[in-house]
Amino acid sequence: MSAIASPLVSAAYQAVQQGPANGGKVAGGDKGGFAAMLEDAARSAVETMNNSEKTTMKAAAGEADLLEVVSSVNDAESTLRTVIAVRDKVVQSYQEILRMPI
Repeated sequence: MSAIASPLVSAAYQAVQQGPANGGKVAGGDKGGFAAMLEDAARSAVETMNNSEKTTMKAAAGEADLLEVVSSVNDAESTLRTVIAVRDKVVQSYQEILRMPI
């Protein structure tokens, strides 16, 4: 992962740091719990990808700065790597649950 923390990682980190002190609620959100944190993280990931795509389209039209495009693509790559890592952990956890004796 790059030195720049993706929004997905920072949102998850903030939720963990706040812990049970706020009843498990995500900072700034009305809904609480793990599902809400995942929903917010997914929305943030999709937003990052959409912004990267828009910036790339602007670059193709000659309207965006090269540094802006590189930064945007780097953020999208970092977010994608994080999403893939989370997906892999979810699949691994699901497989572990299936292996548990009843």
